[in-house]
Amino acid sequence: MRRSHRLLSATLLLATAVFATQAHARSDAAFMKQAAHAGAAEIEAAKLAQSKGKSADVKAFADSMISDHTKVADELKALAASKNVTLPDGPSVKQKAELKLIDAGDDDKFDARYAKSFGVKAHQDTIKLFQDASREAKDPEVKAWAEKTLPGLRHHLEMAQALAAAPKK
Repeated sequence: MRRSHRLLSATLLLATAVFATQAHARSDAAFMKQAAHAGAAEIEAAKLAQSKGKSADVKAFADSMISDHTKVADELKALAASKNVTLPDGPSVKQKAELKLIDAGDDDKFDARYAKSFGVKAHQDTIKLFQDASREAKDPEVKAWAEKTLPGLRHHLEMAQALAAAPKK
């Protein structure tokens, strides 16, 4: 009887460890998928800003966002592939709706909508996502990538805040 209890205990312990490992892998995969959505949304919004933006500052910011977020997306694709995680190839449904909102309305106010929504707000949300992953990711490579990417995201937020605060011309 004792042997069967030990065997049952060992089996339960092993099953718990496997389940916990799978849950951690799922949370790291969820982070990578959310990061991919966020990056794709930033790139789409920046492309929109290149075509609809009025000010040179907005267009320059958009150029930086496309360049920087494309580089980050490429790094994320490589990381995800190494972890057998399939990433989405575009913005989330919510982000697509936000893209439609900044595209709609008075063209003269596009720059302000873009700077506020995809400059400031989106970067605040993305920084929180990456901060959480830098603390909570279980995979050391995922955690390191989140930590490495944060300074660039913070710089983008600073640029966006300056853009949003700039006097409208």
